[in-house]
Amino acid sequence: MLHYISFGSGSSGNCSMLYTEHSGLLMDAGLGVRTLKKYLKSYAIPMSRIQSLLITHDHADHVKSVGSISRDYSIPVFATRDVNRGIDRNWCVRTKIPAGSERIIEKNVAFEVGDFTITPFEVPHDSSDNVGYCIQYDNITFVLMTDVGHITNEISAYIGRANYLVIEADFEQEMLDNGPYPEYLKTRISGPLGHQSNVECAEAIATNATQDLRHVWLCHLSNENNHPDLAEKTVKQILRNHGIIAGKGSGVDFELDVLRRNVPSEVFDLVI
Repeated sequence: MLHYISFGSGSSGNCSMLYTEHSGLLMDAGLGVRTLKKYLKSYAIPMSRIQSLLITHDHADHVKSVGSISRDYSIPVFATRDVNRGIDRNWCVRTKIPAGSERIIEKNVAFEVGDFTITPFEVPHDSSDNVGYCIQYDNITFVLMTDVGHITNEISAYIGRANYLVIEADFEQEMLDNGPYPEYLKTRISGPLGHQSNVECAEAIATNATQDLRHVWLCHLSNENNHPDLAEKTVKQILRNHGIIAGKGSGVDFELDVLRRNVPSEVFDLVI
């Protein structure tokens, strides 16, 4: 069986895990090593279950501990060449990835790790580079996309392929507009290389999801410009306007959950 856990989602630190009985993928490394170890212990998951580390992009909230995790546990790190260069330049990453642990990947070129077939794809953002991941295990397709500046045709296609989808819902436009951020930062966040709003997230799902979609997780919510209840309510309402019922229980088209910034999720079992 395939399982998914989010250990943290947001600018405080992003890190999640997709794993089977035999293989484990850590996705991003924005949490401290001690925190990650504590969380894994609470789920009775040994560090040895993590066999590979996938990095989306080189901003600190996604890579803070990448070098330490890789070095201390001999875990290979998969990232594009530009992301690797960005990590080397990032002063927040005090321990760099050991040279022998770097695995350079290319967008739209699939590779295999353990039980998984993984295809990275372009996600626009103002980092050195940014990818989403389409991860296949048996007949299950899991798609992760975060820090989404805007929806491209390629992103739309991957939403359409997903059975399980992790997608950014960073901000609520009114909260951002009326909030304390300086104007340049508001412009950056809502711009084409910034982040994705609740409304944009919902419209992307509504436009591209298929009947094969089983579960959606909203990720990377802003602490200052969003709220979990607001994100969930907004996304559900827009989906409902499109004739799509998301949530929990019987009668829904797919399940929907909001990933929290500093609180690990439950263990989700992914089946078809």
